Amino acid sequence: MLGALGNLFFIAPNNIYTQLKTNIMPYKSEEIKIAGTKHDRRIKLTPEQKEEIYQNKLGLSQRALAKEYGVSRRTIQFILDPEKLKENIKRRKERGGTMQYYNSSEWAKTKKEHRKYKQDLKLKGEIE
Repeated sequence: MLGALGNLFFIAPNNIYTQLKTNIMPYKSEEIKIAGTKHDRRIKLTPEQKEEIYQNKLGLSQRALAKEYGVSRRTIQFILDPEKLKENIKRRKERGGTMQYYNSSEWAKTKKEHRKYKQDLKLKGEIE
């Protein structure tokens, strides 16, 4: 590894770089767990809402249901027809996984916002 110190350059062995890389302190917000709670923003619909959609007593279209619940039509389609979701997951695995790639600067910004969200929840006393 080639490094710089002022105008001087030095070469550090890989093991020093590895030690520096692995000794980074974790963020305090990493200890705050919100997965699976009402504060988890990845969950778009509650089980009750999914049941309402499945029942669809008003006979609304998939697009109308999606607009009403603020989700995509595809999400509604997967709730109404779970077999399509299974087929989609199977095809995704055949292609080699989720195939989702992120812009590193956008991903860093998103992680920072998520940490702040968890810290704010903790400060407000909404989570432990």
